[in-house]
Amino acid sequence: MSLTKNFLSQSPWGSGGPSRGDNNGSGSRREPPNLDELIGNLQRLIGKFLPGGKSGGSKPIILGLVILLVIWALSGLYRVLPDEQGVVLRFGKFVTTTQPGLNYHIPFPVERVLKPKVTKVNRIDVGFRGASDSGRSSGIGEVPEESLMLTGDENIVDINYSVFWVIKDAGKFLFNIQEPVETVKAASETAMREVIAKSEIQSILTEGRSKIEVEVQDITQNILDEYGSGIQITQVQTQKADPPSQVIDAFRDVQAARADRERSKNEAEAYANDVIPRARGDAEQILQKAEAYKKEVVAAAEGEASRFLAIYNEYKNAKQVTQERMYLETMEKVLADIDKVIIDKNSGQGVVPYLPLPELKKTTGGN
Repeated sequence: MSLTKNFLSQSPWGSGGPSRGDNNGSGSRREPPNLDELIGNLQRLIGKFLPGGKSGGSKPIILGLVILLVIWALSGLYRVLPDEQGVVLRFGKFVTTTQPGLNYHIPFPVERVLKPKVTKVNRIDVGFRGASDSGRSSGIGEVPEESLMLTGDENIVDINYSVFWVIKDAGKFLFNIQEPVETVKAASETAMREVIAKSEIQSILTEGRSKIEVEVQDITQNILDEYGSGIQITQVQTQKADPPSQVIDAFRDVQAARADRERSKNEAEAYANDVIPRARGDAEQILQKAEAYKKEVVAAAEGEASRFLAIYNEYKNAKQVTQERMYLETMEKVLADIDKVIIDKNSGQGVVPYLPLPELKKTTGGN
């Protein structure tokens, strides 16, 4: 309190400060404080706590120190952009991370801030080098030691792919790994070789690519998380998957032969699917006809047997009548569909009568 009172007693705003009247001589309103007086009072106050007491020559030094102190304190303010993360270091040791916006840290040399771009998508090519990697204006350079891999069915595939990643935790990214690009590349190559070693070449070259990309992304992310890398894998994209260039012609011949085999197999299956049902239908139809014929023959035989037994029973009771009836019925069946000429033996003609058969046929209409 004594320090405050002492300062106020010497300050233009204090109770003991001089007052100046206005232009009309009323003397009721104070004028704004004089800057020189304010600085002098501040210097005298600080000088009491410095060796040697009051000293007029120390005023500029003290003022400079105060200004420098204020500037130094304000230098701790910093802004983190939306695409950045602030990493605070205290005497070179990682302390914390800060999010986008206005933040404060203890000024240099106690603390300093690094602000890496965390939303930038980085790309790493494995198995080839594009123009952005090699500095060439065009063309792609193959890297066989990275692209050639052994498949699960003991074939070799030449595969090129790209890995896209961003910084997830800036603190871990800056201090847990020394070479982030090489780390991501090595982890992704390990993951790709592991997945390819479990896959067949036909699947790799055709419909299995998307599944391989997802598996490689998951395995790579797990490896980087174990390292505490602070890196997030956003995508693994296959650029090319072919047999080695030295055997690609032979491989295409094999693929063509396989395609021919599949086509022949499909045609044979289609023919079998067409013929077999029809054959089964025909066989079923024949069986049904045979069954119907059997029933018809059996029924006819049973009917004939019943008729024969009935005639036999009548024959036992009246033999002559039965014989005549059977004779007449038989002649009726035999003579029903043939031409007939009836000769009266009592007509008085010769032994061999003349029969005009052509005229008779014309008369009867050929019957």
